[in-house]
Amino acid sequence: MTEPTATGATQTPGLDVSHFQETIDWPQVVQAGYAFAFIKATDGITYVDPLFATNWEGAKSAGLLRGAYHFFEADDDPQQQAENFLNTVALEPGDLPPVLDVESSSTSSEVPTATVVERVAAWLQAVEQATGCTPILYTDASYWNSLATGQFSGYPLWIAEYGVASPTLPKGWTSWAFWQFTESGTVPGIATAVDLDLFQGSLQDLQRLTRTT
Repeated sequence: MTEPTATGATQTPGLDVSHFQETIDWPQVVQAGYAFAFIKATDGITYVDPLFATNWEGAKSAGLLRGAYHFFEADDDPQQQAENFLNTVALEPGDLPPVLDVESSSTSSEVPTATVVERVAAWLQAVEQATGCTPILYTDASYWNSLATGQFSGYPLWIAEYGVASPTLPKGWTSWAFWQFTESGTVPGIATAVDLDLFQGSLQDLQRLTRTT
C-alpha cells in the first residue's frame, strides 16, 4: 500500500468506493490489509448507486468495517436527500456512522452560501435523529472554508487532500478522524484506481465509532 509518511501515531488503512470501481473482490481487499470501506449509497433526492447493495453486503461478508455515504446536492431539498439515504441504507450494529459528502461539485453558483450551510445542517440533523448516530462530514479545506462557517466542528471530519504529508484542516476543526490521501490507489481485488483513506487511531478506536444497536 502506498501511504503518507508515518507520523508515529497509530493509523488504520481503509478505502472508499462507488460503482466506478466496478465489481470488487472484497476478500482480496481484506487480505491486502484494509480494515474499513466507505461505500457510496445515494446522491441527491433520487439517485442510488447501482452497486451499493452488492458492495454493502460484500464488504461486511469479507470482514471489513463498512460505512455508507451520501453525495450532497445543494440544489436539492435536504429532507428529501436524507430520506433517499435512509430508505437505501439499513445500518446494523457494527456499521460506521453515516457520511455526508460535501464538495465543490455538489454546489452551484445559484445557491447562496448561507443556504448551502442550512441544507447541510438539515441533512445532518435529519439523519442523526433517524439513526441515533452522529454523522461524519467529508470535505476539503479550500471548499469548506469558502462556506465561511465554523458551526460543524462537533461532527467527525473526513478530510480530502492529496500529495501532502498531512492534511490542512478546515475552519472549525482541530483534528481529523479520516483522511482521503489519494484518488489513484491500487488495491488487490479492485480493477480500477481507488480512493485510499486513513483513520486516525487503532482498529479498536475505529470499532468504538461503530453503531452499537
